[in-house]
Amino acid sequence: MGKSVLIIQARISSTRLPGKSMMPLAGKPLVFRMIERSKKCQKIDEIVLAVPDQPEDQVLVDLAKELNISYFQGSLLDVRDRYLSCAKKFNADYILRIPADNPIPDASEIDKLIDFHLAHNPHGFSSNLAQVNNSGYLDGIGAEIFSTKLLEESIYRSSSDTVKEHVHRNFFDYSTQTPVDTSWCPIASPKAPAELRRPDIILDVNTLDDYTKIKRIYDNLYPKNPNFTTVDVINFLDKGI
Repeated sequence: MGKSVLIIQARISSTRLPGKSMMPLAGKPLVFRMIERSKKCQKIDEIVLAVPDQPEDQVLVDLAKELNISYFQGSLLDVRDRYLSCAKKFNADYILRIPADNPIPDASEIDKLIDFHLAHNPHGFSSNLAQVNNSGYLDGIGAEIFSTKLLEESIYRSSSDTVKEHVHRNFFDYSTQTPVDTSWCPIASPKAPAELRRPDIILDVNTLDDYTKIKRIYDNLYPKNPNFTTVDVINFLDKGI
């Protein structure tokens, strides 16, 4: 099966919402809450917080130490290189990718993705991070998975700024649902269970409005149950509170 490493990318200098990684959710930074939930995954061998090698990002390194997980410091702008260098350092056969602005990961769905990928698409790119091939998933609870070998091959296929900054664009474009090259990298996704078939819901944080929505979810759900589920989130949003 090989070693599966969850690599979480984060940086302080986000262009749309600077500092979002450290914005509070239920009394802790956003990245803290995201990692707290990711730790519930059963199929992941290691979690690494991959951050730029910039002075301002030291606060994220300190957070990784507080959470007792590994960290990696690499390129600020070439995120693909940061991922590949991190994967090699930690001897990852398979990379699980989640951006740190997805603060409500669902550990059971990430575990499901790993099993699916290893059984059905081990040489390609699989994702339930957002909807793929009409999988039905809401945006922001899952992950992407691909081999370190595949990511290394991508370097020889393209060196555009787009694929360096957006790792998934080496394989798949969510906005257009377009694969890069299925003969090289097949694209797959498990089907969302009926209760999670809500592609209209987006749970990542790119703007202040996004953060306000996620903060409202945490303020209402976390105090009652720190292990609140994706279904809890959907029900809460549907109430329009």
